[in-house]
Amino acid sequence: MTMPPEQDWSGAPLLTPEELQRVCQLLYLRTGMTFNEQKRYYIERRIKDRVQKLGLSSVSSYLRMIFVQPAEMEALINAFTINETYFYREESQLAALGRSLLPLVVSKRRPGELVRIWSLPCASGEEPYSIAIWLLENWPLVDAWHVEIVGSDIDTDALALARAGRYGERALARLPADVRERYFRPESGQQRDREIIDDLKESVLFTQVNLIDPASVATERPFDIIFCRNLLIYFDNAARQIAAANLFNRLRPGGFLCVSHTESMTHIDDRFEMVRFDDAIVYRRR
Repeated sequence: MTMPPEQDWSGAPLLTPEELQRVCQLLYLRTGMTFNEQKRYYIERRIKDRVQKLGLSSVSSYLRMIFVQPAEMEALINAFTINETYFYREESQLAALGRSLLPLVVSKRRPGELVRIWSLPCASGEEPYSIAIWLLENWPLVDAWHVEIVGSDIDTDALALARAGRYGERALARLPADVRERYFRPESGQQRDREIIDDLKESVLFTQVNLIDPASVATERPFDIIFCRNLLIYFDNAARQIAAANLFNRLRPGGFLCVSHTESMTHIDDRFEMVRFDDAIVYRRR
C-alpha cells in the first residue's frame, strides 16, 4: 500500500485561498469571530499545531476530519479563542456591582431570594471568581441573599482550567495580599500556582455556552446582572446583533449588562439603555 506524502511545512502557505476562506467561514459561523487573509499566519499556526498533534499527513486530511468529528471541531474552536484576563479586571465595574447594581436589584425582593449573575465569557475563571471574592469582601449584604454566579464560555479547555481554579502570579497580581491569603491556598513545593479554596470553587457554576447560538444560550435561566466583557469587539455587526439579542433574552427586565470600557451597546441594540453610575457606565434592559 502506498502511504500518502507527508505535509511540506516549508515555504508555501499551508492553506490555499479556498481552504482559508472555508476555515474563516466555519469559525465565523461557529463562534461569531471574524478572520480573514490578514490573519493567515495566526490561522495556519493553530491548524499546523492540531495537524502535528494528531499525527496527520496533511492539512487537507485535517480539514476533512473537523466536519465529521465533533470533538476535533471543539478542539479547533478552543485553539482560536482568546482567554486573556486576570483577577479584578476593570475593578470599577465590580465597585458598581456592590454599590449600585445589586442594591437596585434586591430593593424589590425579600431577603433570602435568588439573585443570579452571569459572567460570559469566563475564560479560565478569573472573572466570575473575582465577582465572588469582591462581593464577599465588599458587599455587606452578601449573606442576606442567595447569590448564584454562573461562568460560561465556548472554550471547553478554558472551562476545565476554571473548574481546577489554579492561577499563577500574573493572574493574581492585582489582588491585595490579604485577599490572596484568605481565598487561595499557599504555594507548595515546586508548584508555583495557587489554588482557590474549595468554598469559593463551589460558589461558581461553570457551563459551556456559545453566545451566538440561541439554543445554547437558552439553556441558561434568566439573570439579574450579566458581565460580557471584551467579546463583542471580536464580532462583526451581524454577529453583535445576534449576541445582543441573546443577552437581552437572558436578562430579566430591568436587569443590567456590563460590557468593557471599549465596547458600547448604544448602536447595537436600542433595547438597552445606558446608565451612568458613580463607578461605571452599564446598560439596563428597558
